[in-house]
Amino acid sequence: MNRFIKDMKRYFAYAKFAARADLKAEVASSYLNWLWWVLDPLLFMMVYTFIAIVVFRSSVQYFPLFVFVGLTLWNFFNKTVIQSVKLVRNNSSIVSKVYVPKYILILQRMMVNGFKMLVSFGLIAIMLIIYRVPLTWNIIYMIPVMIVLALFTFGLSCIVLHFGVFVDDLYNVMNVVLRLMFYMSGIFYSIGTKLSEPYRSILLKCNPVSMLIESARRCMLYSSLPYRKLIVLWGVVSLLLCWIGVKTIYKYENSYVKVM
Repeated sequence: MNRFIKDMKRYFAYAKFAARADLKAEVASSYLNWLWWVLDPLLFMMVYTFIAIVVFRSSVQYFPLFVFVGLTLWNFFNKTVIQSVKLVRNNSSIVSKVYVPKYILILQRMMVNGFKMLVSFGLIAIMLIIYRVPLTWNIIYMIPVMIVLALFTFGLSCIVLHFGVFVDDLYNVMNVVLRLMFYMSGIFYSIGTKLSEPYRSILLKCNPVSMLIESARRCMLYSSLPYRKLIVLWGVVSLLLCWIGVKTIYKYENSYVKVM
């Protein structure tokens, strides 16, 4: 733990600088620049809204916002985890020449994807005003929701980063797993109201992303309490994943260069 804290203090500035450089490079060759960070989830929201409302006759209140909140949280989790699989190999020029704790590379990706998530939340704030969604003090619960999401994403990313160095096919496997997880996370349907027991309990208790998305919607859109007990439970599990992931990286990171 002491080593982790010291390394975070020492390399946090590097992660922030690298994240800023990645964001600038990402929009440098694009005509629309940073607008893509808004258009990407917005266009997906419009597609899912059309399918759900026009094709499946969904009657969920504030449905465009309902979808957009789900996509915003999912994109942060999905992009960070899938990018972490090949993170060491994609940064081999840095890893092989300079020592950087490999989880700092994950922190860098979380900063990049977190900034894009903040852009989406800015659009959500505008949509809350347009749709005249009544806000209550329950929106404060977004703080623990986002903390648990960040911890779970970091912990899982550390684990897939480690195994991604040794298993070439892990990227394809994770693509399939995350695609299945997407459809089981209630992005364009409500797990809390559309599914019956025991499927609802299974998805909410065993899939932390679906639980966090449902909790975010409840406290942002519907003036309800989130799943507080599950948030605490998965907060503890996420801390355990972070501990396992960081400890594993510290133990084996010196062998990563030999494998690449």
